[in-house]
Amino acid sequence: MPRTMDRDARKAQLAEAVWQVILDQGISAVSVRTVAERAGVAVGSLRHVFPTRAELVQFSAELMMERATERLLATTPRDDPREYALAIITNVLPLDSDSRAEYEVNLALLAERAAVPSLQQVSFDAHQQLADLCTRLVEMLTGQAGTPDGAPRARRLHTLIDGLAFHLFHQPAHGDATWALDIIQDELTATAGDANNDGASR
Repeated sequence: MPRTMDRDARKAQLAEAVWQVILDQGISAVSVRTVAERAGVAVGSLRHVFPTRAELVQFSAELMMERATERLLATTPRDDPREYALAIITNVLPLDSDSRAEYEVNLALLAERAAVPSLQQVSFDAHQQLADLCTRLVEMLTGQAGTPDGAPRARRLHTLIDGLAFHLFHQPAHGDATWALDIIQDELTATAGDANNDGASR
C-alpha cells in the first residue's frame, strides 16, 4: 500500500508540474524535460511513471477534472435550493486567482487535443459532467425530474455557465464579477419560478 500511495503522490506531483509549466510558459513548453525540471525529479524517474508526454498530459487533465469534481462535492448544502445551486456554480466559474489559473490550464489542454487524441475523451467527459450537473440542479430547483421542460432548461444553464466562464476569464483578473453572479441568480430564480407557475396552472 505505501508503494501505491507513493506512486499516486508522484503522479500528482508531476501533473501539478505540468500545470505550472503551462501557466508560466504555455502548453508548447510542456515536455518530459521541462516537467521533470519543474517537479525536481530526474527525467528517468518521470519516464518510469509516464513513459510518454501524451500519457503525462492526459493524466494532468484527468487529475484536474477529478479535483474540480471533489470541490463541487464538498460544497456545503443549503436549505434554499437556489442558494445551494449558486454555491455550486460559483465553484465552477473562474472567480479568483486559483480558479482562473485552473481555467487557463483547461483551455490549454483542450487546445492540445490534436496532438494528444486521448484528450478528446477527457474533454467529452468534462462536458458531460457539467451537463449532468446542470440537469440535477434544474431538477432540484423545480422539484421535478424527466419533464419535457427540464432538458431545455438544463441546456440553457449549461450554456450560460460556459459563456460566463469565458467572459470572466477574459476580463481583468481583479475585475468586478458580481454581474456574472447576478445573471446566474436571475436564471436560477427564473427556473424555480417557471416551475412554480407551471404547477399552479395545472
